[in-house]
Amino acid sequence: MTTTTLESPSNSNAAGSNRWYLSTAPIIRALIHLCVPMAAAMIVGAVYNVINAGVIGSLHDTALLAAVTLGSPILGLVMAVGGVFGVGGGALVSRLLGAAENDPAKAGEIKHVSSFAVWGAVISGAVLGGTGLLLLHPLVSLLGADAAAVPATRAYVGVMLAFVPVLAAAFCLEQLVRAEGASRQVMVGLIASTVANLAFDLLFILVLHWGVAGAALATGLANLGVVAYFATWLARHSDHMSVAPRWFTLSPHVLKPVLGVGVGELLQSGFLIVTSLVLNNLAVGYGDGPLAAMGVAVRIAQVPEFLVMGVTLGVLPLLAYSYGKGDRVRLSAALRGSAFAVGGITVITAATLIVFREQVFSAFSADRSVLAIGVTILTAQLVAMIANGFTGLLTSLFQATGRALAATVMSVTQGVLFIPIVLLGNLWFGLSGVIWALTATEGIVFVVGVVMWLASRRAIDDGLAEGSAARADEDLELAEV
Repeated sequence: MTTTTLESPSNSNAAGSNRWYLSTAPIIRALIHLCVPMAAAMIVGAVYNVINAGVIGSLHDTALLAAVTLGSPILGLVMAVGGVFGVGGGALVSRLLGAAENDPAKAGEIKHVSSFAVWGAVISGAVLGGTGLLLLHPLVSLLGADAAAVPATRAYVGVMLAFVPVLAAAFCLEQLVRAEGASRQVMVGLIASTVANLAFDLLFILVLHWGVAGAALATGLANLGVVAYFATWLARHSDHMSVAPRWFTLSPHVLKPVLGVGVGELLQSGFLIVTSLVLNNLAVGYGDGPLAAMGVAVRIAQVPEFLVMGVTLGVLPLLAYSYGKGDRVRLSAALRGSAFAVGGITVITAATLIVFREQVFSAFSADRSVLAIGVTILTAQLVAMIANGFTGLLTSLFQATGRALAATVMSVTQGVLFIPIVLLGNLWFGLSGVIWALTATEGIVFVVGVVMWLASRRAIDDGLAEGSAARADEDLELAEV
């Protein structure tokens, strides 16, 4: 029996080089390699959203902007479907890659996991998209489109639904490539997709005048390119993953861990859509000022939030790999290092923006009434961001170690708690209750996460012990040889 040791990132094999960051690279280098590209790609995506809104807004048709806004929950739901298979499958792949260092036979299971994840996302996406197209008219009404926005919303949502299998597969493949530790390749794919999306937008919207249908088509084609890029990269550079249908399986040892972790992503996205609708409806009751201020505050807080998400999402493969390998020291170091990164980003950016909140907010709005309420909303958003950063890190730990129940509880707790908290806050404290509801919810969710982490430590230690025992057996066999 033999085992592969990765000693440096200079390995000419791309998968081997990325594996070095997961297996033996210094923690700081590993975190930079895994997290910085993720944060960069997310920030580029946020910039694209602003530019895309500007391109559509240049047509000076409010119904078109309304259609894109009303159709955004559909895109969120599609990403959630891809997340069911991508997050669950990616976490399992990273664990198996780590376990394969001690038991090479584990590597044989990875092809089944990756094929199930990709084709599961495609099939589920096809069912969801087909159902949506059959029920397109009532779906558009459910999204809240008024008579003026119905035609544009129907066009936008219809094209998006046709591309649901592609969108779900793209998100799933992104997670699988990240599971190999190839975060730079993910960044390249996502940024290239963003550039292609923008180019298609300009062509379809401004040149061909296809309106929001062109915007949806641009998104679909850009994600088709993502699917081709990631699938080709895996075929050429991954030693263990495959998207070939012949490896597809419904075996319980693949189904259970993938869906156990992934379903939490779907539930979380569903609750986020509901909470967003509830929050917007309550804010509207206080006039356009608070609603506008809330929109500006969210945009200001997005940059540090994306930096934090880059850390919490980027570290997941490292945690899963270390856990599968049974490397307690590396798992603890990765968790500790990412916690310092999350704490540093959230505290420094929150403190800076809170101190200069009036100056920052005034750059977006000169309306004194919006500014007055906006600085309060921004403060509440930034405090919530600190708690949410550590909550996201705990969720990644649970996903990485296969703690499906804990990961699901973390994913749904925010939605379950936020709705009654914001309704009661609105009833008891008016607008202030609405503004601080998210902050209170994030604080409670963080406490719940800490409690579950303490309760899960023994189970996580047992899993690490199993990996350590397998590694000791491997070392003994090698010594005997």
